[in-house]
Amino acid sequence: MRTVVSRDGDLVPQLLWLSLGRDDDEAEEALYMVNPGLALYGPVLPAGVEIKLPILPEPVPTRVMNIWD
Repeated sequence: MRTVVSRDGDLVPQLLWLSLGRDDDEAEEALYMVNPGLALYGPVLPAGVEIKLPILPEPVPTRVMNIWD
């Protein structure tokens, strides 16, 4: 499991996107599960918070259906 350190003003979705390439609900929920006290910091993280990144399965691609298909 990788660890990242926040910079002042980082947001959880921003960290997820930059570190894992995704910021969906499943990724955010997994991040809070492996970092139980992270929610206490609020939406904007201070500098120096060590955050464990979860190991996530690849998201299942959804088939896009157009009304013309």
